[in-house]
Amino acid sequence: PLRYISKYSEHVRREAEKNKSQWKTMGPAKVAVPSPNDFLQKRSKEPKLAPKKKEQEGEKLLPLSVPGRTYHPVTRIKKNFIYKNAVAVIKGEPKKPRHFCVDTRQGDKYLLEPSGLFPKYIRKKNYGVIPKYVTRRNEEMKREEEEYQASVLEQLKKKAMKSLSEEERTNILKALKKNWEEINRAFQTLPILTDTRYKKMHKEELELKLKQLEHDIAAIEKHKTIYIAN
Repeated sequence: PLRYISKYSEHVRREAEKNKSQWKTMGPAKVAVPSPNDFLQKRSKEPKLAPKKKEQEGEKLLPLSVPGRTYHPVTRIKKNFIYKNAVAVIKGEPKKPRHFCVDTRQGDKYLLEPSGLFPKYIRKKNYGVIPKYVTRRNEEMKREEEEYQASVLEQLKKKAMKSLSEEERTNILKALKKNWEEINRAFQTLPILTDTRYKKMHKEELELKLKQLEHDIAAIEKHKTIYIAN
């Protein structure tokens, strides 16, 4: 196939040759060159302050404040620091000597107080005294316990629950133990061989009763106060 040739190729070539060397200089050739007299001067680009305005004729300066005849300026009193330091040294407490411990023949020593060998803490006034925050915490715990007991008693009164007396509790405990002995005796008399369904069911029933009685006996022995709902 024939190669495609644009009909504008000659026109494009002429335009390119025409404008090829037009921008070879710095800027267009027709731009006016600055005059040598207009060179950049020193500090010419710094911002300049506006000129001060002259005082108007009607405005007058305020009169200066002159002190009165009875005015006495405050004079600073010079301090005698040498005398002041001497008085502070005389009246001050003497510096207490620091306790050292020497542990070698060469005289190597170390402070005795932070070493742990000096009885520092046992000589304190509050040594062995219960801290205030512990006492306060114990009081708060005691108060909370009392409030809890009071709330429990109030709820029990609202629900009209009756508390068992010591005699009733003892009688119930004896009766439960007696029942446990009877059921245990019956359990001991069971045959060793449980080959029938009835024997298995009877054995399981006795075991359940024994477990329930043991649980009830342990609960009554553990709790001294027992409440019963009406």
